This record gives sequence, C-alpha cells and structure tokens, in this order.
Amino acid sequence: MLGTMQNVPLSIAQLLRYGSTVHGSSTVATWTGSESRVATYAQIGRRSAQLAHALRSLGVDSDQRVGTFMWNNNEHLEAYLAVPSMGAVLHTLNIRLFPEQLIYVVNHAEDYVIIVDGTLVPLLNQQLPKFTTVRHVVVANGDPSTVQAPDGVEVHGYEDLLAAQPEEFDWPSLDENTAAAMCYTSGTTGDPKGVVYSHRSIWLHSMQVCMTDGMALSQRDKTLAIVPQFHAMSWGLPYAAFMSGASLVMPDRFLQPEPIAKILATEKPTFAAAVPTVWQGLLQYLEQNPQDISHLREVVVGGSAVPPSLMHAFEEKHNVRVVHAWGMTETSPLGSVARPPRGVTGEQEWAYRYTQGRFPASVQARLIGADGKELPWDGKSVGELEVAGPWIAAAYYRDPDPEKFHDGWLRTGDVGHITPDGFLTLTDRAKDVIKSGGEWISSVELENHVMAHPAVAEAAVVGIPDEKWDERPLVAVVIKEGQSVTAAELREFLVDKVAKWQLPEYWTFIDEVPKTSVGKFDKKRLRARHAQGELTVETVK
Repeated sequence: MLGTMQNVPLSIAQLLRYGSTVHGSSTVATWTGSESRVATYAQIGRRSAQLAHALRSLGVDSDQRVGTFMWNNNEHLEAYLAVPSMGAVLHTLNIRLFPEQLIYVVNHAEDYVIIVDGTLVPLLNQQLPKFTTVRHVVVANGDPSTVQAPDGVEVHGYEDLLAAQPEEFDWPSLDENTAAAMCYTSGTTGDPKGVVYSHRSIWLHSMQVCMTDGMALSQRDKTLAIVPQFHAMSWGLPYAAFMSGASLVMPDRFLQPEPIAKILATEKPTFAAAVPTVWQGLLQYLEQNPQDISHLREVVVGGSAVPPSLMHAFEEKHNVRVVHAWGMTETSPLGSVARPPRGVTGEQEWAYRYTQGRFPASVQARLIGADGKELPWDGKSVGELEVAGPWIAAAYYRDPDPEKFHDGWLRTGDVGHITPDGFLTLTDRAKDVIKSGGEWISSVELENHVMAHPAVAEAAVVGIPDEKWDERPLVAVVIKEGQSVTAAELREFLVDKVAKWQLPEYWTFIDEVPKTSVGKFDKKRLRARHAQGELTVETVK
C-alpha cells in the first residue's frame, strides 16, 4: 500500500521562490568596511533570476559546474540560489587552498564558469591558465579588465551581464536527487575530495538548521554568517535563512576582530556562526576594547573543539551563549548540536554543553572499536565515529575512497564516546591521538585545559616521537599580548586537571598556531616544524 500524498520534489528553487516572496522584506547586508550595502530577499530573488538568464547566455544549459571564488556577500548568495535552481551545480572554491589544490579541484570538478570577486582576481590570475575546462570568468565587485585571461576564456562584468536580463526565470522542475552544489574537503592529506550535495539533502539539512534543537533560526533573527560560504556551504545558513526568513549579515573580506566588532555594533545581529579561532580573536579584542554584544542571543561554534574557557568567558563577560556543534564537509555539515536535555542545571548543564552535542533524528551514529566491532553508547567506550543519514555523503565525486566508507556508513576519523541519551564527546581526531606507553592521550583535552589559563591565547598539542613512551605531547603556546607565563607554571596549572602520566614535559612558545584553509589548527604543519628543528622546545619535569 502506498501513501496518497503528492510527490513534490524538494528543490532549491522552492526555497528561492518562498524566501523572495513570503520573506521578501528580510534583508542581506554586506559589510563594506564602514557600512553595509543592503538588499531585500525580494531583490535577491529578482537578481538571482537575472543571473540564471546570464548564465544561460554563456552556455550553462545543463548540469555544468559554476565555480565561485568569493567572499560572503550579496552576489555569492545570488549564485547560491540561482545556480542550483536553474539545474546547474554550484561549486564553492576555497580561496585559501594551496595553488596546486585549487588547480586540482577546478579541473577535477570541470568548472565551466567561475564567478570571482574583484578583490580576489590577482589570486585567481595566478592559476587561471592552468584551468583546463573554464570558458568564462565573471567578475563581481571589480574591474573585468584586471583578469589575465588565457586564450579561449571570455571575461564578463557581473553587473553588465545582469543588467540586460529579465527579472523572472522559469525555474525547471528537477529530480530532488539531482546535484545542487559541491564542496571539496580541505585536503590536509592527499588531494581534496569532492562532496556533491543534492537538492533533497540541502532541503532536509536546512530544516534541521531551523529546528529549535538545531540552530533555531527564525524570521526574528538577523544572522551574522562569518563561516565562509566556501566552507561546507557556510554551514547551511544561506539556505536556512531563505527558508526561515532570518535576515543575513555578510562580512565580505572583513574577518579580523576589529571589523567584526564594528559589524556587531552597527548591525546588531542576534545570531552568529564561526570557528573557535574567530571567537578567540574577538574575545581578546573585546578585552582591550569593551563593547556591548549582548544583542547576540547565541553563537554556534564548530569546525574544531570549543575550549570550555571560551564558552564561560562569553557567557560571564558578555552575556552571550556559545553553542557547541559538530560536523564536517561530508555531513553538509550539521551532525550534532549541544543543547542540554530538559531539567538539567548548573554543572550538569555545562557538562552537556561541553560535548559536541546530540544527534538529530536524521543522523544515525555508531562507534567502532579497534577490533572492528560496534561499541555501546555508555559514555565510556571510545571508538571511531561513523555516521549515516539523508544529508551524509555516501561517496566522493569521481573518487569513491572505500577506506572512508564502511558498509554504507561514513567513517569520520573522529574518536570519542556517546552517552546513552545520544550526546557525542570527541576526544580527538584518529590521526591526532597521542599514543604514549600503550595509552591514549587526548590532544583536545590538553589544549582546552591549557587555553583555560588566563595568559594563554592559543594552544595546540601534537604527539612527538619519544624513545621510552613511543609518543609524548608537545604543547605549542601562544601567549596573550601583555601577558607572561612560563612552561613550568603552565605544567603546574595542569597538575589537578589531568592524570600525572599525561602531564606534558615538552613545551614551545610560538607567535601563532598554524591554521588550515578553514581556520582549524594545522597540526600536520606543526609536527613538520618540529621535525625540521624549527621549534625551540623546552623540557619541564
């Protein structure tokens, strides 16, 4: 027996039509350095139609890939909506990839058009001759004449293309499993891997972002989307905003603490999202330049583990609630959100908030032990996390990588444990766990404890070779400006926080922890710097 419900495909075009009409008065504001340039969702809808017509005129008539080499701004939002809605595939290009990685992903995806922000043209010019399938470059917010186009590549001005186009488009009816967008992993090891999101997966993921136990976006919110649109689709915020009617604030290229503080003061968003390093920088800035940011009802932080000290500092000093979340490019990215269960208070509530959060109904999870057997959700058993669900990748684009997928499940590479009521705590990445004397030391736990010291701005922990114990932790510390602390003092600070055998004896002080292209601590580079003798290591016992 079949149901009697209408079989209506889920599509980005539905979100575009809905957001630009029902929520037509909601706005997207792009920061220019001193003020915002603002467009309504109704205007964005009309411009998205013009962009679709313009791309059709360039030969985008099927599922060609349209790359975007852009900051978070109005034009990038228009591409987010127009490209998938017309049946093409949006490919968000990470502007911080190493040159050879950028060349690889453009050619691997076979991008046909690239829309580039004018400020990023010099960066694109360096690699443009090596792109084998690109036939058109469209420059937004800049001068098209600055593009050094090789033979066979035509260059266009974004506004010039849109100006002559109709403001309505007959959006095609698409199978909901059709590719809508693609994003490549940051490729910290090997070539980046392509993840292709479907219209269905984006729609369902957007619903979860809007749900109260997700990010709880609603039409009453003004959302500051700091997380880049080229990083896991900006955590789904642009699509969820059009679904819910939440207004958007886009920081463009102004991502340092001072301009972010100015954006907060001017636009007064109620919600924001970014990786921990952004909030650590803002916290330090606010210590020297006090400002009321209590208009933020909450900020969602993910991408890497959030130090508890950061959560407490924002809540106690600024009355801003930090919500911990977990996900990855392969999970669209929302995998879990740390919203404590009903009835818990005080320290018990904080214990839940420190976790990576609870899985929603659409994300199945399991832990696999070293022997390949599934482990119980008892809050103690530690294994590698595997996930499955309607917005979880089943394979990589033109690169199945069977080692990453196991019996229909995605192997996340994250190690942790899960409570009986479904709350995930990650203790490390599988590749970053420190194996010392047959026991595991969590680099994340050590980092969080060290960063709780008032003189510490950042701390990253990696395992280094040790003749006796196989590996021991090396702690790389960045001291806050105007502060001072010794390795001996930091080690003493940890005495009552970790087991004695876990206390690090190796310390190094650095100016900045190296970061990946998406703002995470780059422990691979840190280990390489140690191996090459570039770090001054102090031994304290």
